[in-house]
Amino acid sequence: MRVREWQDILQDVVERDVDPDGWRAAGGTRADGVGEDLYVGHPSAGVYHLKTYAKNPFEVRGVGARVARSLDDEIGSYLPEERSREGRFAVQHPDAAPEDEDEAEERTKRLEETLRAHADAPTNPGDLFDDVMDVLDSPAFGPMEYDNYGRPDSVDELASTFEEAEELLDTELDDLIDEDEVGRGFQ
Repeated sequence: MRVREWQDILQDVVERDVDPDGWRAAGGTRADGVGEDLYVGHPSAGVYHLKTYAKNPFEVRGVGARVARSLDDEIGSYLPEERSREGRFAVQHPDAAPEDEDEAEERTKRLEETLRAHADAPTNPGDLFDDVMDVLDSPAFGPMEYDNYGRPDSVDELASTFEEAEELLDTELDDLIDEDEVGRGFQ
């Protein structure tokens, strides 16, 4: 397992050549200390663990690692069901902006058509989200269980499953926090 900056881990997720809507995630506050834990998994791409904190209102710092090469039944049981509608997440390419005006107009047209179709048909918010992510060409999106004020049981289960990674990433994040002389992070 190689610990890297959290944005490098997200870049790995973006670059994976897998079905974009097969991703699932779970996250919440860290068990000990400042920041958040996030697990992102895909059956073909594995499981990634990120630990981040807000250094200030404009900068997020963190570390992460790929903790499993595949998403088996045990690990998958800690992430939301594929068609779960409790929460959603998406990851975008940093350079996903349209290259020129023609491409921007084409995307806008496709997005308008998608929104019209959903306005005219009896669909649910999850289907709208999926269709919008397709139009925006998102490389990773799916259901997410997240707690802004606590830690879901699923995150504790994943932390127990990947105990060594949890300890190593905690140490690395604590070193970042100490190096930044923030102490408690920005809230």
